[in-house]
Amino acid sequence: MTEPPTTPTTPTAPAAPAAPPRRRERGRAARSTGASLAPIPRLTNRWPPLEILTVEQVERIVLAAFRVLEEAGLEIRSAAAREVYRRAGALVDEDSQLVRIGRDIVAAHLQHAPASFVLHARNRERDLHVGGDVVNFGPVTGAPHINDRVHGRRYGDIEAFRNILRLIHSLGVLHWQGGIVVEPVDLPVAVRHLAIYQAHIEYSDIVWAARGIGGVQAQDAIAMSAIEHGCTVEDLASRPTLMTVTNVNSPRRVDEEILDNIMIMARAGQCVVITPFTLMGAMAPVTLAGALVQQTAEALGIVTLCQMLRPGTPCVLGGFTSNVDMRTGSPAFGTPEYVHAVIAAAQIGRRLKLPVRTSAVNSSPVVDAQSTYETAFSLQAAILSHSHLVNHAAGWLEGGLSASLEKIIVDAELLRNWAEMLKPVSFDDDDLAVEAIKAVAAGGHFFGEPHTLARYQSAFYRPLLSDWSNFESWTEAGARNASERATGIWQKLLAEYVPPPLDPAVREAIADYVARRTRELSANG
Repeated sequence: MTEPPTTPTTPTAPAAPAAPPRRRERGRAARSTGASLAPIPRLTNRWPPLEILTVEQVERIVLAAFRVLEEAGLEIRSAAAREVYRRAGALVDEDSQLVRIGRDIVAAHLQHAPASFVLHARNRERDLHVGGDVVNFGPVTGAPHINDRVHGRRYGDIEAFRNILRLIHSLGVLHWQGGIVVEPVDLPVAVRHLAIYQAHIEYSDIVWAARGIGGVQAQDAIAMSAIEHGCTVEDLASRPTLMTVTNVNSPRRVDEEILDNIMIMARAGQCVVITPFTLMGAMAPVTLAGALVQQTAEALGIVTLCQMLRPGTPCVLGGFTSNVDMRTGSPAFGTPEYVHAVIAAAQIGRRLKLPVRTSAVNSSPVVDAQSTYETAFSLQAAILSHSHLVNHAAGWLEGGLSASLEKIIVDAELLRNWAEMLKPVSFDDDDLAVEAIKAVAAGGHFFGEPHTLARYQSAFYRPLLSDWSNFESWTEAGARNASERATGIWQKLLAEYVPPPLDPAVREAIADYVARRTRELSANG
């Protein structure tokens, strides 16, 4: 489904001593002509987690976070949420809307939060396993703009939204398909989420996320997911299918619409991924330790709320701590400070026995070397730290202001490389190849050896985007750089997209639900 890479020029092998001619194996399959687009499997990280904090440092951060919750508290801008905290023993000041939560209360409720869980996909082979040593990739989310080399940078619309879903489904590099992969501003705000959810159900078959703001948006996501899975809303509580990825308006403020969303999802037993937006020097202390304290306190306050509402609610400790450019105030991503924060946050998650979410992000305005190396630093930190959900792993550009089709392809290459690196390496007797080594004369080569011929089609990773040709061949093929090649790949993938199976009765029921709710919400708006 992709453009076949140019075959590299084979170097001239040294002459070998005369030997009996070898016959080519009969019935051998034809040579592979391109990268596999089979969905990457569930990825288990076999390596020990990378750690930068000592046990004592982790403990000091956690204890400091408890102090923040007890002494400063969170501004909870929902009367219903404040009442839940009050009933559980927290100190609530209605005038300031501050809620102070004792560490004993937090610790008691954290005991109910699962260290690992499964979110169920329509495609049963693609269930999302969260926790342990499993790493999962998700796409760009929340971008107001769509960007590609053909049409340029513009506001997102519903067709751009669908195209991103088509791409990520075809590429097979993601374990969940995201939420608001780009904002479709051509649709009315009150009903926009309905078309978004309908697209998620029709254009892919893996786990998707509800919009992270608004109670209505959460309720409709739950109802539509129940239709997709052929069950009742009540059934979803014991077999969760959805996540909501939402933020704290750092420092220490949680808005009513966010809380409405969280509370509805938690009561329904669906996954809540709570991510404080703690940019060092802006919305959090300028020091890494201070930002981690605030991030941990804010996230724990909401995880505790979810467990108060429904013990056992699957929750994820989100992290988005990075620094800002102190000359301009602009967020910076993929920096050394961001890498430190990602690795440290995963350590804190292990201490608290909670799964951890992070991101593969960059600040570049275009798909270039900067966007690639900053994403690569972020991604490497996420994987080596044993983070569990890696959001924005495909398509994030411009500090999250744009979703880029070329960047989706570039990131797909990064993700497929990591999937290959995470595979176990085989070392059986045949892999050690002693007999093959003995069979080749000193100074000879292995090109035509049976050991090579039996394996060459699948021996090495075949790239989606990289061009391994020499300079002359690359020039003759058009001298296209990686971004230019990425354009051709996404165009080809969209042209050849095949939607996943969907029961016609489910498709019709979803369409009916969307039509009915659109009428109701439009009338109310």
